[in-house]
Amino acid sequence: MSDQALWVATRKGLFRFAGDTASPKLEHATFLGENLSLVHVDPRDGAVYAALDTGHFGPKLQRSDDGGATFTEIGLPQYPPMPEGWEEQPQFDGKPITWNLRMIWALAHGGLDQPGRMWLGSLPGGLFRSDDRGATWQLVESLWMSERRKGWYGGGAAVPGIHSICVDPRDSKRVVLGVSCGGVWRTSDDGATWEQKAYGMRAEYCPPEQAYEPWTQDPHCVVQCQSEPTTFWAQHHNGIFVSTNDLERWEEIENVEPSVFGFPVAVHPRDGKRAWFVPATKDQQRIPKDARVVVTRTKDGGKSFETLDRGLPPPPAYDLVYRHALDIDASGERLAFGSTTGGLWASSDGGENWSTLSTHLPPIYAVRFAPR
Repeated sequence: MSDQALWVATRKGLFRFAGDTASPKLEHATFLGENLSLVHVDPRDGAVYAALDTGHFGPKLQRSDDGGATFTEIGLPQYPPMPEGWEEQPQFDGKPITWNLRMIWALAHGGLDQPGRMWLGSLPGGLFRSDDRGATWQLVESLWMSERRKGWYGGGAAVPGIHSICVDPRDSKRVVLGVSCGGVWRTSDDGATWEQKAYGMRAEYCPPEQAYEPWTQDPHCVVQCQSEPTTFWAQHHNGIFVSTNDLERWEEIENVEPSVFGFPVAVHPRDGKRAWFVPATKDQQRIPKDARVVVTRTKDGGKSFETLDRGLPPPPAYDLVYRHALDIDASGERLAFGSTTGGLWASSDGGENWSTLSTHLPPIYAVRFAPR
């Protein structure tokens, strides 16, 4: 990892680890005391984007162009006024969605043919696009103003949100979104039109006759294999799903021990059959099963799974890992994940062995590998 950094976004600051491949050390900390919902590094120009959630003062977005030494506040997405006569459906709290930015929940960069292009997903479910590296943002109205979007609803949050954005390596105009709760959506024309792509997913929290309805699905995280882009993996509220036919249909993978529930998923960048998960128990508990922190891995497209725990804390341990808090680097061998109790672990051999980087960080919301 001497040529890489590991960025860690937490409840109380942004931390950068670097150094030895197996056990990098804390190198730099910034935004200390600030709540960061996300960190993203654009490999095209090395820019580091930090999404802050400042409570009463709302979300903020900052960018660094010098490897994190300094940050500058950049543009923030804005929702337009709600049109007269427009009605939003009440959410679980009995209140309709208001058109204002609550949290930045996803960031992604465009293709090499789209210099400056950035995508941003938010709570309450708006998708925004920038073509000037985040200086200004435009709401993708084709999705936001659709009648189908009105049917989205909150999962873990009180309102729906876009948490996963996959820009297709074959064609930058093809973008896939994961929505909680609203399914999987794809555009093939740079956001002009959208189609639902959650067919095959199952929502056991719905009545049986509605369980396979694509519009009500709650994927927790959706990832795409970069070298085999017809393969997608999803960690769903109700299990693990894979699509190997370019999202024509998802297949559910069952009977994975210790659990099929969780939040994050990572896929090998060159082998779509290899994927990693950090399981937990649902719904009210949301802790590791049997208080045992493990990573599960498949090497054969989900036909079989291994449980990896060498170097991870022995039970009892109650670390929960959020959807953005697991990452894999471009080599496909280095992984890292962090927990809501401040634990951070890394592996340089595909998860066979783990080293503890810290047990005393603030609650971790996102981890990302990036070139230094």
